[in-house]
Amino acid sequence: MPDSIDAIGREAIQYFSLKHTAREKALPKSRLAIRHCANSIRATHRQEFASASALILQAATLIREMEEDLREHQDIYNAGFVQDAQKEYAEALTFAALAQRQALPTPSELTISYAAYFNGIAEAIGELRRYLLDQLRRGQVEQCEIFLAFMDDIYAVLISIDFPDAITSGLRRSTDSARGILEKTRGDLTAATVQFQLQQSMLDLQLELQKHQLENTLE
Repeated sequence: MPDSIDAIGREAIQYFSLKHTAREKALPKSRLAIRHCANSIRATHRQEFASASALILQAATLIREMEEDLREHQDIYNAGFVQDAQKEYAEALTFAALAQRQALPTPSELTISYAAYFNGIAEAIGELRRYLLDQLRRGQVEQCEIFLAFMDDIYAVLISIDFPDAITSGLRRSTDSARGILEKTRGDLTAATVQFQLQQSMLDLQLELQKHQLENTLE
């Protein structure tokens, strides 16, 4: 066997060792970033917005570190786990911003891909539903209308992005799921609003009857 094959083998081992080291360095950061984002979402549901923001910042730092770790290894960078972290980051940030009625940052400001950004926003619709239902249980119907409008606006943008899944990382599937969540939420809110209005009408009628009874007693 020619001596050159040994040299090629040594080069290959060095090449793959560098890639393996880079992957092993970045992968735990992806998992930790996703965990921070999940905890941030839970904090937002509890309206602990300062904690949610701090966790989002920690996730952002890890995502930037992954980009640096894999700068020379774009094949690993695009393998999926970095995009998963970016998607969860976009979801947590979107949910926290909308829960506080703040403007959303752009993908370029977050330095993440459009595919990860919009897949994250699509999944944020599910969190907005949960948040809306919590407000509904507290009787804050007007707040619920605002969050439903946010969900509507997101969905309107999602359906306008009609490209193959290979380009959008499966955004069509996320959009279909968002549509189901949106329609179910709209139905729940409509039913609750009608019930609330009925209860209010019955209360007003009861108060009116009590008023008439009091007036008759005084006469």
